Amino acid sequence: MSLPYIPSLRRLIILLVSSIVLFGTISFPSTINASATGKLPKATWLWHTKLIETQTDELLSFSASEGIRLIYLQISTKVDIPHYKNFVSKANALGIQVHALNGAANWALESNRSQLTSFMEWIGKYQLTAAEEEQFTGVHVDIEPYLLPEWKSNTNNVIKQWQSNVVYLVEESAKLGLPIAADLPFWLDKYAANDSEMSLSSWMISKYDSVTLMSYRDSATAVIELAKQELQEAETLNKRIYTGVETKYSSEGDHVSFFEEGYDYLNVQLLYLDQLGRNYRSFAGVAVHDLVGMMDLANRSQP
Repeated sequence: MSLPYIPSLRRLIILLVSSIVLFGTISFPSTINASATGKLPKATWLWHTKLIETQTDELLSFSASEGIRLIYLQISTKVDIPHYKNFVSKANALGIQVHALNGAANWALESNRSQLTSFMEWIGKYQLTAAEEEQFTGVHVDIEPYLLPEWKSNTNNVIKQWQSNVVYLVEESAKLGLPIAADLPFWLDKYAANDSEMSLSSWMISKYDSVTLMSYRDSATAVIELAKQELQEAETLNKRIYTGVETKYSSEGDHVSFFEEGYDYLNVQLLYLDQLGRNYRSFAGVAVHDLVGMMDLANRSQP
């Protein structure tokens, strides 16, 4: 039986049930302050770049209130440079770092190396014309070649090319003096890296400065279960892992996203996820996908 939609009652019941399930009591343990729900420092993605033309203040006000400390902002040539400078400057003033984000499945193929070059050149030119407070503090890429038909027909060849392009990106980012991170699925440990005894996940973690793991599940324990292999690999490599969660609707099933459970349940689980993650030295924090999805979830929770 579903709960009737009485927002305040529904939110209260969800919070109480979540607390009982997680902690065995209605009160939070001493290391968690219930009033801090939603304030956990975290990272997020902003794919809807056009929004910074008209909604910078709204986006950043929400981000600051939610404890966002890092935004992966997708680069679009359809958005003029002054909008980026304004957004990054205002974000920095609020203590929010901004990393330049881009990527596509075919960025793993060497035949598309020019797209990677264009992205890195855009960042380089931007940094030269931007004041210190307007500059990006990192690079973030989202490359998912397993979405390509070539992944099924010739996986090893795609992996080889992917590794080559990652090496290129890391080198170009170093030239800019910027750290580089990437989104990765949680199951790359099932594949071997090319010309290496390492798993593909270990190889990727070793190359990037940090990794944001797409460990999308709708409970803290399930997220950590998916991420634990990579967290252990990162410990060995002295690297950092962000555990990712999803807020948008997923066609893969209700268990993938917090879309169905809602905003309050999400924040309870994020606090618990942070506790579980701290058992690993490699744990960098939580990343919530994505900023617009989180805003929508919060709006849906309002009475």
